[in-house]
Amino acid sequence: MGQEPIPGIDPTAAPSGDGCVECLAGDGPGWWLHLRRCAACGHIGCCDSSPSQHGTKHAREAGHPFLTSFEPGESWFWNIETDQYHEGPPLPPPTAHPASQPTPGPRGKVPADWRRHLH
Repeated sequence: MGQEPIPGIDPTAAPSGDGCVECLAGDGPGWWLHLRRCAACGHIGCCDSSPSQHGTKHAREAGHPFLTSFEPGESWFWNIETDQYHEGPPLPPPTAHPASQPTPGPRGKVPADWRRHLH
């Protein structure tokens, strides 16, 4: 028997790419610490510790309550409305950025003093 649908999680939404959409488009300093994936539409944004915090900004502006990690080895869901972890269905691959992409990333954009810029 299949899992019941969870409002705000689309188990068919593929990730939008390998990195933060807005950072790669030049919004902000252009780098991130970790990546987050919108569970409703697949938008990849940077985490709340990153300088621009695009992941949560997208989720709030779009009304999409769930983010999931886009980091290798992590599979949690976070509800931005309740500030709680949540169980969710498997999402389409890839489930993380490429292993060749550094953290923080992307390669060549991260300043030497990156730790000073975290939230």
